[in-house]
Amino acid sequence: MGVISFTGVKVFSTTLARDRENMGENITKWLKENSAVEIVDKIVTQSSDKEFHCLTITLFYRHKV
Repeated sequence: MGVISFTGVKVFSTTLARDRENMGENITKWLKENSAVEIVDKIVTQSSDKEFHCLTITLFYRHKV
C-alpha cells in the first residue's frame, strides 16, 4: 500500500444536532468554493459522552495540478 500525499487538511466538526444536519451542505459549499483541491482521503469520527455527540469529518486534500 502506497503513501497518500496531501497538502492540506480541512476539519468539519460539531456537537449540535442542527449543525450535524447541515454538515453535508457545509462540506459541499466548501468543496465548490475550493474547486482547485482534490480530496485524497477522509476520516469520519463520532464520539459521545453522557450529554453530547460529536461528529467530525476530516478531509485530506492536495491542490490539483
